[in-house]
Amino acid sequence: MQKKSFRQWFAPAPPSELRRTEALAEQGDAQAQFGLGLKYGNATGEALDFPKAAQWYRKAADQNHTLAQFNLGVMYARGQGMPVDDVEAARWINKAAELGDAAAQYNLGERCDRAGSPRAGNDLESRIEAYKWYHLAAAQGYKGSEAACELINLYLTREQVLEGNQRAARFQERRAALTPTT
Repeated sequence: MQKKSFRQWFAPAPPSELRRTEALAEQGDAQAQFGLGLKYGNATGEALDFPKAAQWYRKAADQNHTLAQFNLGVMYARGQGMPVDDVEAARWINKAAELGDAAAQYNLGERCDRAGSPRAGNDLESRIEAYKWYHLAAAQGYKGSEAACELINLYLTREQVLEGNQRAARFQERRAALTPTT
């Protein structure tokens, strides 16, 4: 299936195109499943259907579609179409982050940052992890991640920043080793 642009996913699809996408999704096409998740999760009025969006995202997410994993995690975090479940939200967002999705990495950085805040007990391990995830998102140019990385850097020692950089480098090495070369 040909990839669509952002605008094409949100423009009303002609009935024949929608039937074609639904048929592909039913056959297991992860991109079509993701597209239906977007359609139902971002519709307006009566067409908005979070449970259906979550259903389609889940099917695509189970096939390692990173955007579907991230969106499903966000839906769990917000309780859209399902009860709020922070454990499931973190699980799906983590999967997307581990597969290299910059938005998921940034979100995971935020989660770790909150866990490492003074209100949450100043957990140093969480702060180093937050730095790592922000750093990885920044390397992909994700908006706001560089500033977040610089901010958390203010609360870390030079050695802790070095540890965060080393963790990010190890992550990138693992990802590179898993990525097939063509």
